[in-house]
Amino acid sequence: MQRIICIFTASNKIKMAIYIHQLKDWPDFKWNEQDFISLLSEVRNLQGKLMGKIEMLGFDLKDEANLETLIQDVVQSSEIEGEILNPEQVRSSIATRLGLKDSGLKHSDRNIDGVVEMMLDATQNNDKILNNNRLFDWHAGLFPTGRSGMHKIEVAKWRSGDIQVVSGGMGREIVHYQGPKAELLEKEMKRFINWFNSESNLDSILKASIAHLWFVTIHPFDDGNGRIARAITDMQLSKSDGVNQRFYSMSTQIRNERKSYYKILEQTQKGDLDITEWIVWFLECLKKAILSSDTVIDKVVRKHRFWAKNAALINNDRQQRMLNKLMENFEGKLTTSKWAKITKTSQDTALRDITDLVQKGILVKADSGGRSTHYQLKL
Repeated sequence: MQRIICIFTASNKIKMAIYIHQLKDWPDFKWNEQDFISLLSEVRNLQGKLMGKIEMLGFDLKDEANLETLIQDVVQSSEIEGEILNPEQVRSSIATRLGLKDSGLKHSDRNIDGVVEMMLDATQNNDKILNNNRLFDWHAGLFPTGRSGMHKIEVAKWRSGDIQVVSGGMGREIVHYQGPKAELLEKEMKRFINWFNSESNLDSILKASIAHLWFVTIHPFDDGNGRIARAITDMQLSKSDGVNQRFYSMSTQIRNERKSYYKILEQTQKGDLDITEWIVWFLECLKKAILSSDTVIDKVVRKHRFWAKNAALINNDRQQRMLNKLMENFEGKLTTSKWAKITKTSQDTALRDITDLVQKGILVKADSGGRSTHYQLKL
């Protein structure tokens, strides 16, 4: 579903639906706990098992797993909104701010730094209260130039215009959502923030689910509402996990289920204040996110074992950097020419580097030969 945020005027003749924020009892959400109590218990159990598994990793591997998860979170949360970030720049930005050894390998753009700073503030400082200034800082970080693409937007303040989420061409517009009137935002956000900071009787995972829906329904900014809603969700989930590191990525799972994500949001926002179906969807998504954490942890452990075995055999920084790339997000096949291009060296030097690693049993030549000769890690 294509999402287009546009400001509408009184002349707009698109037929409007009734949204939950317009209902008399808003935001008095209701739900039937019996419909998800067993699912919630299952998620809680998986959450506990994951935290137990993480405790057995040791400090270095925990830091690496946290880094890998944050990279996923930042990249995928932006991709949900159609913005593609460079994973290597994201890695460098996060590692720099966490003081890890991967810092400074690739310069990151200011907009990437802004997303990273928001995510780290939300998850590492989850004990801080939410307030206007904190949200405004996050928003300013997302839009350092004051623009969203080619369009100038209001930054670090509540929107002053009304807003719709619309898809379709002119004359065939479909309105998926309309936010509260601009003049209501101060009151709406004050109520949301007070609830977020003070609500302590609600299960912390359910609170994350409600916070996500509530914030994205208010839609208080010109743009970036989805990314900030997911940061607030991660902030609350971090509190629920009892750690200030991330070991599963809710944003990655939402990205994988983007169509159903937008569908359930629209369905809920056009329904009544019974949000049971939204909570069930959120819990199912969270369950899959936690289960997928095994992939990240296994990757971190595999990488650790690889370097424990091979670190002393590496001759230069080029080899170390390329081997790390092969274990991360290397695209396509590793050839001599690609090695030379990435490391900015000659073909002869690239061939010597590769041949050395083949002789040491770290790389192996793939089956095809001739011009298509390429190499793979021997894991």
